Amino acid sequence: MTLQHTRRIVKSLFILFIIVVCIYLLPRVAINAFYYPDNKVYGPTPAEAESITFTAKDGTHLHGWFIPTAFGRPENAVATVIHVHGNAGNMSAHWPLVSWLPERNVNLFMFDYRGFGRHRADVNPERLVLLGQSLGGNNVLAAVGHCVGCANMRYADQAGIRAIILDSTFLSYSSIANQMIPGSGYLLDDRYSADRNIASVSPIPVLILHGTADHVIPWQDSEKLYALAREPKQKIFIPDGDHIDAFSGRYANLYRDAMIKFIQTALSAK
Repeated sequence: MTLQHTRRIVKSLFILFIIVVCIYLLPRVAINAFYYPDNKVYGPTPAEAESITFTAKDGTHLHGWFIPTAFGRPENAVATVIHVHGNAGNMSAHWPLVSWLPERNVNLFMFDYRGFGRHRADVNPERLVLLGQSLGGNNVLAAVGHCVGCANMRYADQAGIRAIILDSTFLSYSSIANQMIPGSGYLLDDRYSADRNIASVSPIPVLILHGTADHVIPWQDSEKLYALAREPKQKIFIPDGDHIDAFSGRYANLYRDAMIKFIQTALSAK
């Protein structure tokens, strides 16, 4: 074996090693490109919030806030909105986007992943609304629409969910990964993606909101999700709206009112 031949073999092995390393790391890079958790910078707890600790199936202790309606007893609220936040920060960073809800006679439950809260005797479990923003929209649809091995229990599990609201939600994990790192999407598991599960949440009414100037997730993703969703459904596209912009306050009460009207309509149908 000549020295030149040996060098070619070593070079080929080195290239193969680099390819293997890239294949191994690419899914992690793709995920990290749009996943920005923050457990260090935490805002103050709202004065009216009750701090709730609960345990996930794997034993992990999770934390949430319950903020009751500003009008009377929680059991008399119009509904209880369960907020599922996006891919950045923590629930304290998202509080300003939903802090207006209790003033509309709505209870609000927020939590940091993973899971939902404890049962409360003073909350009507038959009048629940799920609000998922950005990544949270995928999580809401996966929780309700993707049920491995329990298809016969699906409607029983959904019994108390009267409406689903999706704000700036992306189509699938692979599509958003490809947008950030071309070619990386095929390495991701799309079983829990919005496009796989949105049809399965029917007959729960779905409201889809998205800003047409969203710099994070293309608004066309929500257009495609709307096409995949079954009736009853409604879509609102916000001219020049940015990412999770509908309830930010830029538009006063325009889209907040639209959300409350959607909830009231969904509740009146039951």
